[in-house]
Amino acid sequence: MVHSMTAFARVESAGTQGTLSWELRSVNSRYLEPHLRLPESFRELEGAVREALRQGISRGKLECTLRFIEESAGKPLQVNRERAAQLVAAAETIASLIKQPAALNPLEVLAWPGVLVADAADPQALNTQALALFKQGLQELKSGREREGSELARLISERLSAIESDVETLREQVPHMLATQRQKVLDRFADMKAELDPQRLEQEMVMLAQKSDVAEELDRLSTHILEVRRVLKSGGAAGRRLDFLMQELNREANTLGSKAFDPRSTQAAVNLKVLIEQMREQVQNIE
Repeated sequence: MVHSMTAFARVESAGTQGTLSWELRSVNSRYLEPHLRLPESFRELEGAVREALRQGISRGKLECTLRFIEESAGKPLQVNRERAAQLVAAAETIASLIKQPAALNPLEVLAWPGVLVADAADPQALNTQALALFKQGLQELKSGREREGSELARLISERLSAIESDVETLREQVPHMLATQRQKVLDRFADMKAELDPQRLEQEMVMLAQKSDVAEELDRLSTHILEVRRVLKSGGAAGRRLDFLMQELNREANTLGSKAFDPRSTQAAVNLKVLIEQMREQVQNIE
């Protein structure tokens, strides 16, 4: 089964030390491009997170954001005396430069960042919990990519069936189109009341048949369609292979258009190019 490169997952876990949450967003990219946003206290997780992504996903631009809301209720508060002393000393230095300085408010000192602290959380336990939660979110992201990939495969298969139908119809119509062209030549000479050399007519028709022979292009189209179906069924990282096959399908459709000698073959070539372009757009989303 093929996988899309577009998906979103969010997971959250609440514990005694606080609440952890991961948001994972995945969009199209030619390569694997992870972008991590981690709180400073979780920086040591970066290597493990990148390795989990490398093991689980082959292509896509991924934004992985970790948030941590610490649980402070019920925890005893402590004063960072060294930090507070530094703050008071700095305030006294400034006060000495002022003629009538206001009294230093203790509550303002407590409100300064780093002065009032709660019991420190256990960083090792939090890192372990955050990594386990990330792997859960990654699995949800992969499930979303799989579901969307299945839908993309269905849409591509529908267009492959339409192309197969057009190819078989055109294959059946080519002899009739050649007969129509032959009759047009005969009618033109009849209108001009000119004597027609049967041998010359046959030579002209053979040349027309050779120039308009599309059997090889139709066979290649059928072969490419079979290969696309095989790749879709095989699954895995198939996006680049499918993109190559779309180019080959488009090449054959262009050749059909250049050999067209009848409005029906011209229209068939246009229809094929439209269907192939629709598939190509979908293939850009496949991993």
